[in-house]
Amino acid sequence: MNEQLNISIDTQCYHCGDSLPLSAFQADDKQFCCAGCKSVYLILSDHQLSSYYVYNAVPGASQKKKAAHFDYLDEPAIAAELVDYTDDHTTVLSLYIPAIHCSSCIWLLENLYKINPNITASRTDFPKKQVTVTFRNQQISLRQVVELLSSVGYEPLISLQDMVKKQQSDHSERNLVTKIAVAGFCFANVMMLSFPDYFGFAAFEQNFKSFFNWINLALGVPVLLYSARDYFISAWTNLKNGILNLDFPLALGIAVMFIRSAIEIITQSGPGFIDTLCSLVFFILIGKWMQQRTYHYLSFERDYRSYFPVAVTCIADGKERQAPLNELKRGDRILIRSNEIIPADAILLKGEARLDFSFVTGESLAVEKVLGEVIYAGGRQLMGAIELEVLKPVSQSYLTKLWNNETFAAEKDPIQTFSNTASKYFSIALLLIASAAGLFWINTDLNKAAAAFTAVLIIACPCALALSSPFTLAAVLSIFDKNKFYLKSTAVIEELARISTVVFDKTGTITNPEASGFEFKGTLRPEEKQMLSDLARNSGHPLSRELVKWLDLPALYPVNLYREQVGRGITGTVNGQELRIGSAAFLGISVKDKGSVVHVLIDDCYCGYFRSEQRWRPGFKELALKLGQDKDLHLLSGDQDQDRELLTPFFQRIQQMHFRQSPQDKLDYILNLQDQGQKVMMLGDGLNDAGALRQSNLGVAVTDDINNFSPGCDAILDGTAFDKLPRFMRLAKDAVKVIHMSFLISVLYNVIGLFFAVQGLLSPLMAAILMPLSTVTIILFTTLSARFYARKNNLL
Repeated sequence: MNEQLNISIDTQCYHCGDSLPLSAFQADDKQFCCAGCKSVYLILSDHQLSSYYVYNAVPGASQKKKAAHFDYLDEPAIAAELVDYTDDHTTVLSLYIPAIHCSSCIWLLENLYKINPNITASRTDFPKKQVTVTFRNQQISLRQVVELLSSVGYEPLISLQDMVKKQQSDHSERNLVTKIAVAGFCFANVMMLSFPDYFGFAAFEQNFKSFFNWINLALGVPVLLYSARDYFISAWTNLKNGILNLDFPLALGIAVMFIRSAIEIITQSGPGFIDTLCSLVFFILIGKWMQQRTYHYLSFERDYRSYFPVAVTCIADGKERQAPLNELKRGDRILIRSNEIIPADAILLKGEARLDFSFVTGESLAVEKVLGEVIYAGGRQLMGAIELEVLKPVSQSYLTKLWNNETFAAEKDPIQTFSNTASKYFSIALLLIASAAGLFWINTDLNKAAAAFTAVLIIACPCALALSSPFTLAAVLSIFDKNKFYLKSTAVIEELARISTVVFDKTGTITNPEASGFEFKGTLRPEEKQMLSDLARNSGHPLSRELVKWLDLPALYPVNLYREQVGRGITGTVNGQELRIGSAAFLGISVKDKGSVVHVLIDDCYCGYFRSEQRWRPGFKELALKLGQDKDLHLLSGDQDQDRELLTPFFQRIQQMHFRQSPQDKLDYILNLQDQGQKVMMLGDGLNDAGALRQSNLGVAVTDDINNFSPGCDAILDGTAFDKLPRFMRLAKDAVKVIHMSFLISVLYNVIGLFFAVQGLLSPLMAAILMPLSTVTIILFTTLSARFYARKNNLL
């Protein structure tokens, strides 16, 4: 048991479901893809938590990535910023865990106390992907809690932004739900008390009828003053600014309904329209709740602090210590390990620096730095550990200044929705019709004039219009969600339908970061290919792994005298011959590398080189052809122009491809397109795209992991759904079409109601029938239509 096998029998890992390697790991007759997955299984098994695997097949997350360092959590200043509550004995901590995805996750996270009894409680918030842990701080530390979570496959995501931003409050959502509950309760009771009056029961005595009407009026008060309060505030605020929005006719209709109902009930001249008032407020609040629906576990307003680590390793008097990033000052000596981010502008003092600045500049080629050279914040170290001396604190670094650029930070104008546009004309038309009806009857019958005026305002209240957009867009939002396209709000769908110009970033956006093809220039015999494969198999470098995959040969020869210089190359003796593969500088040959090139020397004889060519994301060619039929396509890249010829077929005009673009250049280019009247959608993935994403009419961050950092945007598109973008845009246009059609349906209902209202013949029963009927019709029509168009666009 617990020994590594030579041959894999199953095809997928028992823990995470990944494909098994040639030599899989085994424990208790189960097969695992890596030692990490096997370790998690053993931990759960040892603590009698194997039921984790019962609820879902392969519920775990892959453990192949490197273990994270949590030393910084021992720093009291950092820990104090992260905890929700602490005293002498107990600490409560909320953590965001991206790996939460199924019922098995919830079950395991809420049974952490079985692994460590010092954890007294743990509760999971599935929609927000958060777990709240309560633990005894004298027996277990914050760091140990996080390490425990990481050891069972649920590593929390902790960023610098968590340290400085306040937790988003969900009070507004709770308040809205409470208002819906109050309106729903009052609506149900008012309808029950109104039934005898609707059907004119003979036995319904006048005293009971009057008593029930007074109860209805009392139930209408909390609906008016509490549930509908926001509509009056919004209408008044916008009126003061000279704006007629949809809340104005809604607030007017609600107010008129209550006033007329109060007068009729007090004077005992009628039952009033309290039932209609309660149903109206109840349904429009549900529409508002759906309109505000968003993704709790995604952040569309991230900044550079989400990209930076929480703490950094400082070196003082030969000793290493973890320090919060905001405590870094000029002159501090810091240690940056492989794959860590440079947090501040600094000078290289020790080690070999090979840095990836693609996320900041867009340049895909790694940059090498020599001792004494300045390294700017934001680069990721690709080689071994390096030591640097800080030149400027984080707040004054180049990256921070770039982000805080006033142009980048400027707020966009709010998206103009159909409902807000139509409401201006609807409000004016409503007031004109109501006034005309009142004036028509004023000389004949004053009571009838008042009845006609108020009846028009009641029956023509834009309930259906207020519901058509939320229900249509909420249905489309859920369809996008299922297809891994996440929007900041429902209003973004309408903006997506208006897009006329699409601007792409290159590196990380249209390129596939996980796929690369090799081509070999030179001569290699089959035996030499075998030796190369056996040598490269010993390296963990991405190019070495890709080379082994590309050669696709089983292991044959043992490797002796193996040496690797991280990021430069590897050497070894295979089958009695000395092999050296790597960069030209590493091999000591005078060849200029272009792109990712691996040169080959066998017994000091140059055999040629492998070139790794970037591939475009799957479906990019078809995407470009489809969008190019009715959209203007542009490319803005911070990279060099080595791919210009390869990209030419995808863009209509070569003048619309621009390389070596700085973040400011990209932003200016978007502004220029907008000045020409274009509605611009920008697709990017890095900090260098942040300004352009914010300035564009619709900024879409493309990412291969929605939990990783992405700049502030209006939408997040999972890389696997990149080829569906034309279908998303078509569905957005169809959604707007559905809204227009539902608006016409609501107008038809209003015309029928107005026919009776202008004559002063509108009864409470008729209003109680027409209002819910139009509402139900709109909800059914919008929901079914949205699903119909989703199927038409192959998104369901």
